[in-house]
Amino acid sequence: MRDRALETPRLATLAFTAAALLAFAANSLLCRLALAGDGIDPASFGAIRVASGALALVLIVRRRAGHDTRVDGDWLSAAMLFAYVAFFSFAYVNLTAGTGALILFGAVQLSMFGWALRGGERFSAAAWCGLGLAGAGLVYLVLPGVSAPPPLSAAFMALAGAAWGVYSLRGRGAPDPLRATAGNFLRAAPLALALWLPFAGMAHADAAGIALAIVSGALTSGVGYALWYTALRELSAMRAATVQLSVPLITAFGAVLFLSEPVTLRLALASVAILGGIALVLARRSQ
Repeated sequence: MRDRALETPRLATLAFTAAALLAFAANSLLCRLALAGDGIDPASFGAIRVASGALALVLIVRRRAGHDTRVDGDWLSAAMLFAYVAFFSFAYVNLTAGTGALILFGAVQLSMFGWALRGGERFSAAAWCGLGLAGAGLVYLVLPGVSAPPPLSAAFMALAGAAWGVYSLRGRGAPDPLRATAGNFLRAAPLALALWLPFAGMAHADAAGIALAIVSGALTSGVGYALWYTALRELSAMRAATVQLSVPLITAFGAVLFLSEPVTLRLALASVAILGGIALVLARRSQ
């Protein structure tokens, strides 16, 4: 009976983790699907995503805590969240879903490793090799060539990853991550609207584009983050970082299946280098 009681929380954590990782991958697929079909412009997509995410998170907070809709967060974290969403949206105008996810999560992990080094953490020789391998993989992925991603879009996605890395680091010590995320989404909403205003003359959106933005904000962002924070209660920091390496692979598989995107040799080799290098760093830091 005791073993069965222990097994139930583990299965719940596994289910929450898997659902959250699928949601993270779906964000790339939904954004690329909306923008590739020209169903919506990137500024409108980002604004709707942030607004619907804020609404969903506030409703989740209220359902969890009754009528107490108090939220936390701060403006700097909200600015990082806004920067992530904005660069993410504009990057996917010309990036494939698989390539974008690989650049995004590579930049997230590298920025967090950089913060660890800045904070005085010492890396072993093997960890430095892993860091160099991951960096070389990113450089190889964006080197000029027939199958190279557009440089500006790749730079936008790298900036999105760096912003998300900073946002994640700032949120580590939050006493209630769900309330903090809800507050940050609420603060990011007017920033997203301010970004949309200069592009208002070029704004366009059909029903499908709006629906994809709402699903990306409310479901795969709002609900996805809620599931992830629930799972984090039972995951170590190392396990949480490691399982996130699966997101670019899930995204690439989904892009082939749902968007008919090809898997190029460049993308395959870069994936091995980036994800393998990051995994090596994580393994050595764990030891």
